[in-house]
Amino acid sequence: MKNMMKIDYFNQDACLNNKTILVTGAGAGIGKATAIACAHYGAEVILLGKTTAKLEQTYDEIMALKQNVKEPAIVPMDLAGATEQNYRDFALTIEQTFGCLDGIAHCAGQLGSVMPFEQFPTDMIENVFKVNVTAPFVLMKALLPVLKKSASASVVFSSSSVGRKGRAFWGPYAISKFATEGMMQVLADEYDNTKIRFNCINPGATATEMRRNAYPAEDASQLQQPAEVAPLYVYLLSPASHQYNGQSVNAQ
Repeated sequence: MKNMMKIDYFNQDACLNNKTILVTGAGAGIGKATAIACAHYGAEVILLGKTTAKLEQTYDEIMALKQNVKEPAIVPMDLAGATEQNYRDFALTIEQTFGCLDGIAHCAGQLGSVMPFEQFPTDMIENVFKVNVTAPFVLMKALLPVLKKSASASVVFSSSSVGRKGRAFWGPYAISKFATEGMMQVLADEYDNTKIRFNCINPGATATEMRRNAYPAEDASQLQQPAEVAPLYVYLLSPASHQYNGQSVNAQ
């Protein structure tokens, strides 16, 4: 498995046609941009996020695309509070509604705070790990049987540069992203030579609310926008990237 690679790619029109794609964190930031991009390229998108109003906004933007897009499904779910049974029920609903699942973009994330290691509150550590590690782990357990029903499925995790080389003051978030990279590699190795692929994207510095919280004095206008990262998620979710499995890809 190679790490920290950058790839050249091009997305053909309708490259996600007849695909059902789940996007977590679809109410804002990279998740929202990825959901809209997936719909633009033909996917039937399942929008999962904590806040219904934000998901409805993403829904409206998808339906306003000037093409014959498929109506997305909205699934309000708080990853910090969801139980394993919630995920099992969710998987059953997907199977009954769509028959299978062709892809997942794990875009939901929790920063916590940027502060010295010894000052991190335990409840903050637990919350960051619940959203960034435990929830994707349990969600994957529940959805793997549904992904197996696809002729060709792809799962894309969202990583970070601090998940590849630890950085002072980034504590729980950095450690959780190391775990994300590890989860992707375990799954990629376990399902190698099957119909399911697993990869990671490190978006790099992107103008999101999480980035603003980490760097409040930064000029966001100088950063890459979420819509500039989304096409890479589309590519790794599409059959065109069939040769990639177990890769950590840099968006910048």
